[in-house]
Amino acid sequence: MVVFVVTVLLYVFGLVFLYGVIRLAVRHGMEDLEARRPQVLRGAQSASADDRAFLRENSFLGGN
Repeated sequence: MVVFVVTVLLYVFGLVFLYGVIRLAVRHGMEDLEARRPQVLRGAQSASADDRAFLRENSFLGGN
């Protein structure tokens, strides 16, 4: 009986610990995404501007 109680307690505490670790990992992942968002937006804007400039210089490739 004691073994069963100890097993259940370890199982429950293990699940609580695992929940905490996963929650912490998700929080840090979201913070990393928020920190990188301006850099990604700048890259996308730069790529878009480069594409427009390329099509302006090489309009025969744009099909218009």
